[in-house]
Amino acid sequence: MEIGHLVFGLAGLLALVSFMPPIAGRLRLPYSVLLAIVGIILGLIIHVHSWAPLVMSDFLDSLQNFEVSSETFLFVFLPILLFETALALNVRRLLDDIGPILMMAIVAVVVCTVAVGFSLSAASDYGLVVCLMLGAIVATTDPVAVVGVFRDVGAPKRLMTLVEGEALFNDAASISLYTVLLTVIFGSTTLSPGTVFSNFVISFLGGGLSGFLMGRLASGLFISLRGWPTAEITLTVALAYLTFYISEHYLGVSGVVATVIAGLVVGTTGRTRMSPATFEQLSGAWAQFGFWANSLIFVFAAMLIPRMVTDITWSQVLLIILVFAVTLLARGIMTFGMLPLLGLTRFGTKVSRSYRTVMWWGGLRGAVSLALALAVTEQHNVPYEARQFIAVATTGFVLITLFLNGTTLRPLIRKLHLNELPLMERVLRNQAVVVALEDIRERTDDIAEREHISHDARDHVNAVFDATQASIDGGELARLSVDQKVSIGLGIVAAREEEMFYDTLKAQVVDWRSAESLLARAERMSDAVRSGGLAGFHDAVAADLRYSMLFRIALRLQYVLGFQGLLARELAKRFTNLMSKRSVAQRLVEFTETEIQPLLGQDATDIIVKAHRYRMTQLEGALQAMMLQYPKFAIWLQEAYLGRMARALERLRYRDMLSQVLITGEMYADLIKQTNSRWQHVDKHPGLDIAMSASELIQRIPLFEGLSPENAAAISKLLKPRLAVPDQEIRMQIGRGRAMYIVASGAVTIHLPDDTTVELGTGEIFGELGLMADTPFEARATSLGYSRLLMLLEGDFDTLLSRDADLRNKIETVIKQRLRALQVWREFQSGERQHEPLPDLAPRADTSTDGAAQADEGANRMPDVKRSDETHERTDMADPADAATRQDDGSVPAKD
Repeated sequence: MEIGHLVFGLAGLLALVSFMPPIAGRLRLPYSVLLAIVGIILGLIIHVHSWAPLVMSDFLDSLQNFEVSSETFLFVFLPILLFETALALNVRRLLDDIGPILMMAIVAVVVCTVAVGFSLSAASDYGLVVCLMLGAIVATTDPVAVVGVFRDVGAPKRLMTLVEGEALFNDAASISLYTVLLTVIFGSTTLSPGTVFSNFVISFLGGGLSGFLMGRLASGLFISLRGWPTAEITLTVALAYLTFYISEHYLGVSGVVATVIAGLVVGTTGRTRMSPATFEQLSGAWAQFGFWANSLIFVFAAMLIPRMVTDITWSQVLLIILVFAVTLLARGIMTFGMLPLLGLTRFGTKVSRSYRTVMWWGGLRGAVSLALALAVTEQHNVPYEARQFIAVATTGFVLITLFLNGTTLRPLIRKLHLNELPLMERVLRNQAVVVALEDIRERTDDIAEREHISHDARDHVNAVFDATQASIDGGELARLSVDQKVSIGLGIVAAREEEMFYDTLKAQVVDWRSAESLLARAERMSDAVRSGGLAGFHDAVAADLRYSMLFRIALRLQYVLGFQGLLARELAKRFTNLMSKRSVAQRLVEFTETEIQPLLGQDATDIIVKAHRYRMTQLEGALQAMMLQYPKFAIWLQEAYLGRMARALERLRYRDMLSQVLITGEMYADLIKQTNSRWQHVDKHPGLDIAMSASELIQRIPLFEGLSPENAAAISKLLKPRLAVPDQEIRMQIGRGRAMYIVASGAVTIHLPDDTTVELGTGEIFGELGLMADTPFEARATSLGYSRLLMLLEGDFDTLLSRDADLRNKIETVIKQRLRALQVWREFQSGERQHEPLPDLAPRADTSTDGAAQADEGANRMPDVKRSDETHERTDMADPADAATRQDDGSVPAKD
């Protein structure tokens, strides 16, 4: 076939399908149903078109000469369809319902395959393997027609996610079962549940891993292509095809699953790794690719239908009806039986009965089933009778689902009222109309006054406003409780927060790494608010301030092995994120007061504002702790944030000047280049310096005053610097040994067994009693802020004491006094000693004191001890001996 003739046919076909969406809308038919009708008509007339004019005849000739094989469907069109659908899916919404989706995508496919296979085998003369293969082919659903109907009638997003998610993954399950059964027919293997299960699991999980790795690789490459939109979009097209082919051809795993996972990864990370403008273009480009692929694959598949049903018999018609009934019954068992049971477990979510009804009836089949049936007809090793039956049965079954289920799905959705907004969303919509119309009325009056428009024209326009406002039930908002209003408002603010973070990325106020983290946190906040309301918001605030898993790993590596590089990067990232969150939280309070109050009223607004002010307080506290420890880095962050904002405003100003033709395009490009050069220093931030040298830290500690340089150098080799973050528990047990610590800067809280606490500051030691073999006393230590510690392992304890006699005396004094205080405390605990009144401090004639009494009195003095539930302030104690001997009225001494 000539290339020109081929291009002419494809261009004519694209021109034809371009008119299908508006025609389908006017006829109120699903788009896929109309494509099937057009394809069948083309399949009929391409064989009898001698009557047509020359141009039409050549066009039909080109269609007749198209060699559309199953590989064309699977390797040309399918990757595009899968990647486009996955790219548009919200991964977090998908994960929310991953239990029901996988149940319908995997278990339902197996149930349908088995049900159809054994039913047909019992009702016909065809073999069990052939019947099972037909069951696998018709088990996969096509989301295109269903989702098109959903969008037309305004069905809920969750329902669309359930249907699209099922269709994405059940293609993989169906194709995997089809492949296994085909090898059984060829005689390469025997049919057994174990064989089918093992092959399916390997194919499914292997495809998922392959797609994830290739998607992450592409996401990393986006950074190097940043700023070249055409190159970035081209890479996504290459990724879809390469992922599918490499997984299928070289790795022997499911290319369908691999392509889906790769699309989900790109959809999740692309908006932060790509330039923001590119990601917006990407969505539009892939919507166009998906439209072409879906339209062509349906038309080409439908054109094959007349040929595939030429030899159909009445007995096969009855078998097709049986297949339709069995698949409907099997799908009903899954949707009305298994899904509710799954919802009772922690692996599933509850799916309403109306949703399950639409999922049951909306299981349309489409081009993938036809492509698999066509693939069977191309397998000459399969007996002709089996090939002909599978082709006829699949084609008939697809037509029934399209013309019966597809045409009645829209009325079913309306009957179940799924095209209507829920009560709270409807109330919010009406209130938004009221607020908007009041503002618009004022603006139109101003325009009319300024443009000298007649009063009659004004009255006609105002009459539209009056009629609209009169049609809205003004009392709906009052019928909502304050809690409901607060939940609605928090959801709006959470969505606004996500947009604000994305705006900061587009303005390049933060880099893509920070933006990725901020957007993920914002999505989790939105999920928490949607599911838990105000309580969920507070839980999300607490979770938002927790350290990430990677941060905890970095802290552990630094704690055990002394690695500091990763921890420094994570601290800098946390610093940047806290500042960005605080900035956005401030603007969210303003947004709530100005935009939410007119919609939801003052009471709900006050609660929402109070909740966000509490969040700002928590963020401020966490940020202040880091600023005190790293003031120079904090100043640089503020400078960088302000500089990036200035750069974004400058770019925006030049863009406005360009739109107003104040400057030319060449001038604009040169100005942007100068702007980027002027502010490039704000993107090259210094690393967060947490490098701690033991030799530097010991110089700050009074305990080590007077050491000779030689002893200081030797001791610095024994002491290991460690960083403790706020509220981190400091481990006394390191592997099989123990450790003691010296506070170089910051403060540590010691939690004693009787629920009292004592704070130790710079120069003080703790954990030393644990190094005494005969001392079972235990206490827990946590850091009050970002504390720098010097850790001494058990094996180095004796070496440290032997380096300097004065140092040994100081530490031994602390140990003896704390051991004596421990003994006194145990006597109080056992009842051997009673609390005694404070001694009379008035001058006495005889001031002599027994030595043992002095020891007891000294043991009864300790640092400021306070109950853990009392408010207290930190007390720094530079002298460890004094820290060990001060005690309040015989209460628990400062022991470790």
